[in-house]
Amino acid sequence: MTSIVSIREATKDYHLGKVIVKALRGVNLEVKEGEFLSIAGPSGSGKTTLLNLIGCVDTPSAGTVEVAGRDISQLSERQLTDLRLHTIGFIFQSFNLVNVLDVFRNVELPLLLQRVAGASERKARVMDLLTRVGLAKLVKHRPSELSGGQRQRVAIARALVTRPKLVLADEPTANLDSKTGAEVLDLMRELNQREKTTFIFSTHDAHVMSYANRLIRIADGQVVESDQPRN
Repeated sequence: MTSIVSIREATKDYHLGKVIVKALRGVNLEVKEGEFLSIAGPSGSGKTTLLNLIGCVDTPSAGTVEVAGRDISQLSERQLTDLRLHTIGFIFQSFNLVNVLDVFRNVELPLLLQRVAGASERKARVMDLLTRVGLAKLVKHRPSELSGGQRQRVAIARALVTRPKLVLADEPTANLDSKTGAEVLDLMRELNQREKTTFIFSTHDAHVMSYANRLIRIADGQVVESDQPRN
């Protein structure tokens, strides 16, 4: 099976004045296409930094990070933007929806950025996903009119509308109650199994970890444990 993410001896340092914060310390990780993987660890362990590297939001201080076969340190800003737009979907714990846009327009936005030709094709893709996440009747609602769980479902639909190979979710259930969080995870897992989309999500919640087919534990910027894939 092909690797969609390949990380070798990756480090990430942040300079805060005269202080150097070592967020990642020699991380090695291989993620195969179609995995449903969790990166687990306490706050400050390096989870978000690792997701930022995989998501091409940041580049390593040393080592290599390859996404979809491309070394991100060798790409221009334009190429990184293109890789994010066409290969990766993002689900944020704060949802990051555009408040002035209704549900339909929020989900359609990445397609407009991709310049997907034809309003009819965009509408078909958006409505297909909103139907799958159970929000087809709320297309005209704005984010402020939705519950937390509904907003997260909009964020999932938006992440998937471009048909990305890889979806990254940073603490996707952090702002949800346990019942709604379980529904969101069930939806992510269903889409992973149906579409074979690779999901990588971060968490420090043991219940959320239990959903993963493979668990990577990170502490103090290093991978301390990686279990074998589970069916």
